[in-house]
Amino acid sequence: MGDKVKEHPGAAGRATAADHPASVRNVVLVGHSGSGKTTLVEALALTAGAVNRAGRVEDGGTVSDYDDIEHRQQRSVQLSLVPVDWDGIKINILDTPGYADFVGELRAGLRAADAALFVVSASDGVDGSTRMVWEECAAVGMPRAIVVTHLEAARADFEEMTRVCAEAFGGDDPDAVLPLYLPLHGPQGPDGHAPVTGLVGLLTQKLFDYSSGERKESEPGPDQLPDIDEARNRLIEGIISESEDETLMDRYLGGERIDLKTLIEDLERAVARGAFFPVLAAAPAADGARQGLGTVELLELVTRGFPTPFEHPTPGVTTIDGVPRDIKPCDTGGPLVAEVVKTASDPYVGRVSLVRVFSGTLRPDETVHVSGHGLADRGHADHDVDEKIGALSTPFGKQQRPVTHVIAGDLACVAKLGRAETGDTLSGRDDPLLMEPWEMPDPLLPLAIQAHSKADEDKLSQGLSRLVAEDPTMRLEQNQNTHQVVLWCLGEAHADVALERLRSRYGVQVDVVPHRVSLRETFAGRSAGRGRHVKQSGGHGQFAICEIEVEPLPGGSGIEFVDKVVGGAVPRQFIPSVEKGIRAQAAKGVAAGYPLVDVRVTLLDGKAHSVDSSDAAFQTAGALALREAAADARIHLLEPVAEVSVLVGDDYVGAVMSDLSGRRGRVLGTEQTSGGRTLIKAEVPEFEIGRYAVDLRSLSHGTARFSRSYARHEPMPPQIAEKIRERVKEAS
Repeated sequence: MGDKVKEHPGAAGRATAADHPASVRNVVLVGHSGSGKTTLVEALALTAGAVNRAGRVEDGGTVSDYDDIEHRQQRSVQLSLVPVDWDGIKINILDTPGYADFVGELRAGLRAADAALFVVSASDGVDGSTRMVWEECAAVGMPRAIVVTHLEAARADFEEMTRVCAEAFGGDDPDAVLPLYLPLHGPQGPDGHAPVTGLVGLLTQKLFDYSSGERKESEPGPDQLPDIDEARNRLIEGIISESEDETLMDRYLGGERIDLKTLIEDLERAVARGAFFPVLAAAPAADGARQGLGTVELLELVTRGFPTPFEHPTPGVTTIDGVPRDIKPCDTGGPLVAEVVKTASDPYVGRVSLVRVFSGTLRPDETVHVSGHGLADRGHADHDVDEKIGALSTPFGKQQRPVTHVIAGDLACVAKLGRAETGDTLSGRDDPLLMEPWEMPDPLLPLAIQAHSKADEDKLSQGLSRLVAEDPTMRLEQNQNTHQVVLWCLGEAHADVALERLRSRYGVQVDVVPHRVSLRETFAGRSAGRGRHVKQSGGHGQFAICEIEVEPLPGGSGIEFVDKVVGGAVPRQFIPSVEKGIRAQAAKGVAAGYPLVDVRVTLLDGKAHSVDSSDAAFQTAGALALREAAADARIHLLEPVAEVSVLVGDDYVGAVMSDLSGRRGRVLGTEQTSGGRTLIKAEVPEFEIGRYAVDLRSLSHGTARFSRSYARHEPMPPQIAEKIRERVKEAS
């Protein structure tokens, strides 16, 4: 790696379709917002010849999506694909969002890729969320490399950044995270900062000067070699320690000089199997320059060190009925198995699906089977339908270049898949299959919305269904208890983007309203009530009297109705009417308008009239009796309590536990986990965690995660319950 220079490929740098999986590399860029991922994508495209200057395609036309790239640098909200060609290898570069709110797009990028480039800013360091993604990749054995950006910053220090990366990513083996190149610095400026003008290859011991805008290779002077010997020896030892040749270390320690070809081959194998993680440096090209610093070295690492799709195990595949199927990795002649990793709406062509093909070959105009993943709890309807594939294309910015087919291992865009959603499987119509879904984060920030006008109300349902079809990390809830439409999001930025998409894409204006928590009511003790409904207004009147007793039951018991009438005081045909009236009143509430639960209502006595009694009269009497019993009783307001599990770094355990206590939470226990983190389990009223997704991120600097599940309803503190009752009275 690093010992040859590629001639400018011109239009050949723009990749179209691959003809063999071995000539494909799928790479996802990972890093926090502002780390320079999108700028690096542009620099790589420029060096590969896909553009001839920043923001322009090779034929001189504007790449309109590079305007969007500037927007993504500010908002970082979506996964994008930029395919380029280098040495006859198609590199699908997947640029992922840096904001934690859009981790769903990041997970989609990880699913579609075979290797990851972690982009780290030399001026900002490694944040907690980047470390967590590294651990996710490590758990599945994904090959990784690290790119240090922003070397032009005055306080940038590549050597120090390499040490930080080894500490953050190396785990028990920091020597598995080592630089392949060291920066060369030019003369110091007036501010004392010496800009990086080139690189020195530690293995090849050659200099690569980028100061002219073109990569120029030269031999180091005798005075420069001693400066790189220590780093070079450490790199060689790191490579050898990961070598599959167990005799190599003994030979090296015995004084044998290991030839360069063997070292490079061992390095490439160690990187491809995720055992060694090289650190490189990169910077965008200066105005008018063709090659950005380190971009050639990075492209060579991707093409020579990162694995082909053959080496990426196919996720689990089953039939629609759940029978496992053995699918060979990247078998272009095998059964079709592809996955929609992103869904977007284009104002001109409609829905566009970004698809990764894992097996078989996808062709336009063929009919495929679309299998959903059963995300009904998030507003995604289950579906198993046949659809006709529209045009296939490979994107560059907002331009689409048509392709005739997409082989296993490659990615492309599919037009007009009207029913397919993100995460769905595409397979043969006669052999429908389903891929194991990737892990999607649970949206935990509620956004209650309502249509702004009658015209918006008519369009709201369709707009919301399209919105959640594009983004499976969003959950749509039609709450039957509070009668609210709730979009569950991952954070405030996620919610803002959802509202903007509703407005700009689907023409739906909505208002955000306070999210209501589903409360309940119950009796604190025994009480009795008498319902008397007697009216006479000409003709048949209305006559019904019933006497009841109400007593509390344990939580989760619901409403229990008991008949203890003797002597026919209430005729048998009207006893169900009394129960019906009581249950109807219980659903409306008896104190603050929330459903009554967990009580036993016993019908003890009553009176009827041979002419004027009726079903409706006894329903009314039952409701009146329950209201009278409530008027003479102490009524508890019940609030939902959630079981909350927080996974947080040990440094923030105290702050998180203190915060939970301030939310009326009860900490149930803690448990040490790997990676210097602690799992905190607690029970917290749902009133107190409406914005916990936002607050926890701030409290832990983005390093904590939490999950929640409903535990039960329990009595609310009297002072809080009284405030709610007062608000209900004011509203009525």
